[in-house]
Amino acid sequence: MQTVGEMIRVLRLERGMTLAAVAESIGSTKSYLSMIENHRVAKPPSVKFLKLLEQVLGVTDGRLHRAGDLERSPQTVREQVQQLTCNAARGRELASFLTTSARNGRGGGKNLDELYRSGELRRRIELTLESAATEDASEGLHQIDLYRVPLVNKVAAGYPTGFTDLDYPARVADDYLSSPGLDDLDAFAATVIGASMEPDYREGDIVVFSPAADVTDGCDCFVRLEPDHETTFKRVFFDADGSLVRLQPLNPKFPPSVHERQLVAGLYRAVFRYSRL
Repeated sequence: MQTVGEMIRVLRLERGMTLAAVAESIGSTKSYLSMIENHRVAKPPSVKFLKLLEQVLGVTDGRLHRAGDLERSPQTVREQVQQLTCNAARGRELASFLTTSARNGRGGGKNLDELYRSGELRRRIELTLESAATEDASEGLHQIDLYRVPLVNKVAAGYPTGFTDLDYPARVADDYLSSPGLDDLDAFAATVIGASMEPDYREGDIVVFSPAADVTDGCDCFVRLEPDHETTFKRVFFDADGSLVRLQPLNPKFPPSVHERQLVAGLYRAVFRYSRL
């Protein structure tokens, strides 16, 4: 992200103006303006100073004084704004790709259905997300503060029931929710139906599940069961050798069930709960 000084220098050079000419136009000194451009001043210029510069440099969108406001803000705020800016740029790139693909489809090129069936759409989305995660790690920023989790369907807090992710590609859904503090690109959310996990979880609660989280005795988990791909939401306990899994409801009105570990296709730990007040 450019500093205020870098932005001023770029604008000045684009307009073919010298330091002396700009400084004279705003009633400043050439040396002070040079220090600003080279980021050698302790604080950003005042809003009044930057608005004068905008007038001289023909800037009508307020970008200079907004950049000054940002530089005066705490470091954590600047990092979050930079991350949001990067995410927005990636989103625009993906939107442009989808728009172009749809337009080309009408003229005989690939349409979105073909992109989905071929897996190209999924790869493009995953590439966007992975590049965001890599950038966050390299800059020491926290993608988790901005991460959006797909809300894919409902999970039964009762007896096992059929579940579908509506055939969406990974990390794609009709709806999303923010989940601060989550660092798992494969996380997903589901809405609770049924009463077997009351009083801790009520029908209508939204629970976020993380495939990356370790599952140990006493964890509340989204459970996939073979052979019919049934799912349920229960507290999980393992026997001594790990060959059996007990699915324990929290509501005493519902009985527990025991399953061979080899028939449990997936255990995804609950990490967040969103409840209506």
